[in-house]
Amino acid sequence: MDFVAALAEALGRAATLLPQDVVQALRRAWAREEGPAKVQLEAILRNVEMAGAGRLPICQDTGTPTFFVRFGLDFPHLKELVSALPEAVRRATQEVPLRPNTVHPFTGKNPGDNTGRYIPAVTWDPMPGDSAEIHVLPKGGGSENCCLLKMLAPGVGLKGIKEAVVEHVVACGGLPCPPTIVGVGIGGGADLALKLGKLALLRPLGQRHPEPEVAALEAELEELLNASGVGPMGLGGRTTVLAVHVEYAHRHPASLPLGIAVQCWAHRRATVRIGPDRSITVSQ
Repeated sequence: MDFVAALAEALGRAATLLPQDVVQALRRAWAREEGPAKVQLEAILRNVEMAGAGRLPICQDTGTPTFFVRFGLDFPHLKELVSALPEAVRRATQEVPLRPNTVHPFTGKNPGDNTGRYIPAVTWDPMPGDSAEIHVLPKGGGSENCCLLKMLAPGVGLKGIKEAVVEHVVACGGLPCPPTIVGVGIGGGADLALKLGKLALLRPLGQRHPEPEVAALEAELEELLNASGVGPMGLGGRTTVLAVHVEYAHRHPASLPLGIAVQCWAHRRATVRIGPDRSITVSQ
């Protein structure tokens, strides 16, 4: 399998097969809900089952193709990988098929293949080694509309961060198709805080941050948001979020950036790993 084929396969898997950690979280939510919330979750799980069986997109909005690439400084195929990413998007758009979701912001013209200026969106992260790991994260428009950057006053501290996250997610209500996964980026600068929030979404559900203080913040935010009563699809219930993941960066003393990246229940992900010998694995 070449790079284009592997990346197109990953996009196809992400669009049609929900990762098992997300499926299990939805099943646990269904087991503890009742009334309209349980009905909504039952419909979601049935939708996931049908999409997987027929290799059909889980949602009509197949998202904006987004890649996070961690590549070794000695990875010998970087140039080929750079050109493979947009070509894989074009192939997957035709073969899955994916809905063409990219439009020119001024003219509204749609190129029809999910590519365009700066799209697919790619974040490059160099690391030691000679292999590459490409994380595929199709990002739906409804949940993206609920992403937010807030530049907080440093004096508000963790209390202010918690209040801002809960206030924003609750205010979004049913717009991002809850139960959601919320990535919270703290620190850095304005652009980095939002990037950290999206990077936090790559972590499997149930896997806490390795630092105890951050893990405790994740657990507290989950508890607060699930106590809000927004519930599945905003119709009330015990499950507003399936998970909250937090990442952070050191910040300037004068600012406290907070990036909130909201992901809908259809938390579609896939990963492609490429070795120096061109060996390829595609997984979720």
